[in-house]
Amino acid sequence: MVPLPDSRLEVLEKIYKPEVVTPATVEFTDIAGLVKGASKGEGLGNQFLGQIRQVDAIIHVVRCFEDDNISHVEQNINPTRDVELIETELLLADLSTIDKSLNRLEKLSKSDKSLVSNFEILKKLKTFCDQGSPARNFSSNRKEVEFINTLFLLTAKPIMYVANINEDELLSNKNSALSESLMLNVNKNGGQAIKLCGKVEQEISTLDNNEQLEFLNEYNLEEPGLNLLIRKAFKLLDLETYFTGGEKEVRAWTINKGSSAPRAASVIHTDFEKGFIKAEIIKYEDLKRMGSEKLVKESGLSKLEGKEYIVEDGDCIFFHFNV
Repeated sequence: MVPLPDSRLEVLEKIYKPEVVTPATVEFTDIAGLVKGASKGEGLGNQFLGQIRQVDAIIHVVRCFEDDNISHVEQNINPTRDVELIETELLLADLSTIDKSLNRLEKLSKSDKSLVSNFEILKKLKTFCDQGSPARNFSSNRKEVEFINTLFLLTAKPIMYVANINEDELLSNKNSALSESLMLNVNKNGGQAIKLCGKVEQEISTLDNNEQLEFLNEYNLEEPGLNLLIRKAFKLLDLETYFTGGEKEVRAWTINKGSSAPRAASVIHTDFEKGFIKAEIIKYEDLKRMGSEKLVKESGLSKLEGKEYIVEDGDCIFFHFNV
């Protein structure tokens, strides 16, 4: 579980002077790299694919540096090949899942006509994936997406690539031929990719705050690459943050983008959603500018919203509820 870096919490801490500040968090699971044939069980493939199936999004770290002292399972460094290998194994595993579901639905739809539409969706999806395309690109139709999500397909999950570069490339602030090949491949397919140096990130993690600042200055970095990775992962999951504040605690809460006020309240406690009456909304920028909750309210900038209100990233909220 990793805290989400958010400078807004520092501002809110100065305003509320709470006893505790609690950031939002993102959970990362380190899964060993897949090898060729993983979809058929090679190299503990079934175990690793099963672990990937449990996550909400995939971050694929791709080696983009040469080093004779560090071996590579394929004996040489080729980021494009590595990406294609993983995508192929995930897709083959999905096609196996789709085939099994097709056989099951074909039988069931003969006696239950309500399943015919899902059977047709699945046939179209199989044709699409057979052409080498990931399930995430298949459809934006809500009904189709909802059905596909029930299959827990690996290639339906959002994915981001991380180019693991060496220190020389980090200092040069330019793409090497290896990282450039990865970026071009990912961009061509409409994906997301960032660069970081795993070796440098490991060193940064062992330093205290003052030492970190000195170290970052040496590499002309504003912040650790891990911070960028965490924020990108948060967006990849289509999540956003709202805040609650008071003398005891300032806290960032994680919600799905587009959540209603009652749904947002439920992450604090289910009773907040059940007994929801209204939500008092203060925009973060207003609170930052005015410097206190009292001044925001006196200026008429706080608003009372009902059940239909869609929470926006950065909203500072006080919930009114009755249990």
